[in-house]
Amino acid sequence: MKIIRINSRNLERRSREIEKSASHFDPELVSQTEKIVEDVREQGDSALFRYAKKFDGPYVTAKNVKVTDREFKEAKAAVAPGIARDLRKAASRIRSYQKKKLPKAGAYKDALGNELGWLIRPIEKVGVYVPGGKASYPSTVLMTAIPARVAGAIEISVVTPCSGKRVNPEILLACEIAGVSNVYKIGGAHAIAAMAFGTRSIPKVDKVVGPGNIYVTIAKKLVYGFCDIDMLAGPTEVLIIADGSCPPGWVAADLLAQAEHDEMSIPILATTSYDYAKEVKKEVLSQLRGLDREEIAGAAVSSNGRIYVTENMEQAVALSNAVAPEHLELCVRSPKSLLKGIKHAGAIFLGSLSTEPFGDYVSGPSHVLPTGGAARFSSPLSVYDFLRMPSTISMSKKGFSSLGATVMNLAHAEGLSGHAFSVKRRIEDS
Repeated sequence: MKIIRINSRNLERRSREIEKSASHFDPELVSQTEKIVEDVREQGDSALFRYAKKFDGPYVTAKNVKVTDREFKEAKAAVAPGIARDLRKAASRIRSYQKKKLPKAGAYKDALGNELGWLIRPIEKVGVYVPGGKASYPSTVLMTAIPARVAGAIEISVVTPCSGKRVNPEILLACEIAGVSNVYKIGGAHAIAAMAFGTRSIPKVDKVVGPGNIYVTIAKKLVYGFCDIDMLAGPTEVLIIADGSCPPGWVAADLLAQAEHDEMSIPILATTSYDYAKEVKKEVLSQLRGLDREEIAGAAVSSNGRIYVTENMEQAVALSNAVAPEHLELCVRSPKSLLKGIKHAGAIFLGSLSTEPFGDYVSGPSHVLPTGGAARFSSPLSVYDFLRMPSTISMSKKGFSSLGATVMNLAHAEGLSGHAFSVKRRIEDS
């Protein structure tokens, strides 16, 4: 884990070094994924289960891909009571947060008496991808399906790869708690394509959400337009701004909490003290040896871990804004004093007690967040992502007569005489 000094002369260059592009993919991976997506689009179940046999295992067939009621019951019985309790507690908090964000329909009359407004309508059919490779994520079920259900989605389908013949029981219980309609034991790019286009076994959805590996992410990009997607999720990342008031061991633990997700995870610290930076690095290396996922976290720390020592907090904030991190922790004495300077971040954790894992599980906001700098132009997954807002327009007689000539002039300017005539005909007939 490198310690790098930042000053006014190299701030911009150092910032560029850690900027990432979520839109860049290896051409070979894109080509491989394109074939999978196209095969499923053209051949449906035939291609779907051919790829399922290759990537999910020989046991996945059209007959058993859908989780049965019996499997749900068995899963519910298999989950430890404490885990079941905490899943419900987390679900309650997530549901409460999303309900508070629900927008309302509205309308108003302008000075000409025209009534203009907007309606609120849910996206009816939602597909959720729940990862099942290196780890199992029932929390992702809650963080994706609950906002969709709060928005009013009618049908929520979950696809998730499973290492054995059955889906992880905690995932199935989370699906039941979140109000998921159907669960399918299948993953990868072929599962994304199946939800986007629909096959005999997997229903077509209007929107696909949820994180996955690089093939899943590329597939989501490829199917956009046939359905909507939430975002293109890259490796998870955390940037911590610390002024030395937070114990070095706490900051080190937070860096490792992200590093253990994946070898490509990006843990970053920005601090104003070189001595503090050395203490945190020492703690990271010490705590690393006690992690269950030591090899994964160690690879992330070695490849992507950075500690930046800045001259002041303003430079630390500027560095953070350049990175636009998925998770930003403000481990400083007065976090709200820095908040006004933060322009780009997925989720911001204020104060030393607000460690990022609370956001992963129980605080309330969804943990599905923009990565790779996408926080510059996108937001965390929320109830808003599952709503449509069609506009309403009701022209009054005064509005028609006052604005009709303007419409005709602009239509003629664009060479669209038919548009102009639709107004002119009404004027002639009135």
